[in-house]
Amino acid sequence: MDLQLSEEQAAVRALAADFTDREIAPHAAAWDRAESVDRSVISKLGKLGFLGLTIPEQYGGSGGDHLAYCLVLEELGRGDSAVRGIVSVSLGLVGKSISGYGTEEQKRHWLPRLCAGEALACFALTEPGTGSDAANLTTRAVREDEGTTRSKSGGHWLISGTKMFITNGTWADLALVFARTGEPGHRGVTAFLVPTDTPGLTRREIHGKLGLRGQATAELVLDQVRVPDSARLGAEGKGFGVAMAALAKGRMSVAAGCVGIIQAALNAAVRYAGEREQFGKPIASYQLVQELISDISVDLDAARLLTWRVADHIDRGLPFGTESSVAKLFASEAAVRAANNALQVFGGYGFIDEYPVGKLLRDARVMTLYEGTSQIQKLLIGRSLTGVNAF
Repeated sequence: MDLQLSEEQAAVRALAADFTDREIAPHAAAWDRAESVDRSVISKLGKLGFLGLTIPEQYGGSGGDHLAYCLVLEELGRGDSAVRGIVSVSLGLVGKSISGYGTEEQKRHWLPRLCAGEALACFALTEPGTGSDAANLTTRAVREDEGTTRSKSGGHWLISGTKMFITNGTWADLALVFARTGEPGHRGVTAFLVPTDTPGLTRREIHGKLGLRGQATAELVLDQVRVPDSARLGAEGKGFGVAMAALAKGRMSVAAGCVGIIQAALNAAVRYAGEREQFGKPIASYQLVQELISDISVDLDAARLLTWRVADHIDRGLPFGTESSVAKLFASEAAVRAANNALQVFGGYGFIDEYPVGKLLRDARVMTLYEGTSQIQKLLIGRSLTGVNAF
């Protein structure tokens, strides 16, 4: 395996690093306190092509491979995980789903706007009562004309239900909504592309989050939201497959963002340990401080390599679901360890938000929860190894 980045990948990484250092990192603490990033960053991400990575150029995308995509998310995660999440959801979960499952009309209508940062998307799967158990979601979509043959194209759907913890929810122009159209379980779920200005769709932003505070997280309520059958993404009853395919790649996105958190923790710990003096010398000279820093470094390398492996599998057309779960599980837990170790290096100063490590720890903590908790990842990995469902 050649781990050397190509010239194009190295250039993309350098561009993302420079953008992060100029446009994100200096503002991360203020955005965290304000519970909102500056929305102008979205159009800037679009202009650089970061919102169109891996999307074909014919639809307004910037092309590139999944390793380049991971490199950008690493850098954005290093600067502010809230910004990384905006990209992961709008591009990673929704844009790539439209690219993979959409009709030509859907691709040409939505992808150029999403890639340019002129529109933003959210992924409406989670509900108040169904997080990990997404196959049993209760939001329903029924045909407006009950006499319409279900397999026949045309007509309209009426969607009703509530979605919870939706990233980009109050900012999005488009919601990828998953609703039950048939039998219980995963075979009865269908995906719909719903413009958020559709009558009957209301949104409420969720405040007071532990981490990712700069990101717009929302509750969506759909009350008889009427959409045409042309808004359906993929075949009727096949929406759960669309969601799971998106999440399999999404776990790679989360892992890449976690690599960024670990890198930020390492940078902060090394810099502070060299500046802070105790007992007449820099604390970097003490073995136990070096142990904390070395543990962060090892977690960084391991998380990065596991994430890059997923990107390599995707780009070579190999199965990647289990590898994605492994990367997400390890990288998210490692991000929590790394941020906690960095805080320990800072001592009492790490406990106040004048310094960056407290935010890193708060942002890292949610990574073990969303897009599949650590426990769900272990079940997926275990099932892959044994062939047995364990619940």
